[in-house]
Amino acid sequence: MPFTADANRYSNMTYRKCGKSGLKLPAISLGLWQNFGGERPYEISRSITRAAFDLGITHFDLANNYGPPPGSAEETFGKIMRDDFFPYRDEMIISTKAGYYMWPGPYGDRGSRKYLLASLDQSLQRMDIDYVDIFYSHRPDPETPLEETMGALATAVKSGKALYAGISSYPPDTTREAARILESMGTPCLIHQPAYSMLNRTIEEGLLEATDETGMGVIAFCPLAQGLLTPRFASGKIPEDSRVARNEGLRKQLTPELLTKLAELDSFAKKRGQSLPQLALAWILRDERITSALIGASSVEQVVENAAAASTTPLAEDEIEAIEKILSD
Repeated sequence: MPFTADANRYSNMTYRKCGKSGLKLPAISLGLWQNFGGERPYEISRSITRAAFDLGITHFDLANNYGPPPGSAEETFGKIMRDDFFPYRDEMIISTKAGYYMWPGPYGDRGSRKYLLASLDQSLQRMDIDYVDIFYSHRPDPETPLEETMGALATAVKSGKALYAGISSYPPDTTREAARILESMGTPCLIHQPAYSMLNRTIEEGLLEATDETGMGVIAFCPLAQGLLTPRFASGKIPEDSRVARNEGLRKQLTPELLTKLAELDSFAKKRGQSLPQLALAWILRDERITSALIGASSVEQVVENAAAASTTPLAEDEIEAIEKILSD
């Protein structure tokens, strides 16, 4: 059955200006990192993206290696574009990245011009679109001159295969230098995509100052700490079907001290009339330098719950202080 988007889709979502550019992004964006690969039923992925768009989520974030298997998330999204979204292409921001291992040999990884531009062509083919709105260098590559990597992003924009350039997981000083190089090439760096959550605050150690100085927007990935900031762990137990149960690194993070903090945060959220994920997203969005929080989702219900964080009452100063006390104790 043909998809017709909800006529009221823009009424409840908040849109934020991306750095010093003229582009606005939804406060909540949808990432297709782990739940949209070839191993997932297509109709589930389709229903999640439909629901997101109906809620005013206009930004869909991908990368060449998203799946599993690598590339399959873009293939899934390409099919959704053909089935549902092509009439709405001009209402959408579609982003992709390259920087991690994708194919064998010396040209299928890292930050060379050869790899980045070949990967972008492959991504466009998989998604069956003519251009992406944002093309990112997914990570810095110490083996490739930064001028070469940024030059590839500039070429992608000047060729019309991308509208904007972005970087992800770059440290502060490299962020400043990347912005300088791109500016000199006539292609300003639009956005930085770092990890950021209540439990991972590394970007507060200089990166936010760097993006502010250079005029970049910021989109925070893993704002729910890969599922740790959900009520599932507030009880002090690890559900057997959770991502944490399958990931040793995440399990090690769940110390008795952290479980206590999660329970306190969950209680705090309930007093605000929110879920813990909604509180965690509102906390991210408390900082005006953050353009958008990038959620993942494995169900329509999760998208609906998380999107609601964009329209909730912003955290007051005393609430932010109370949360800081919980996190620091």
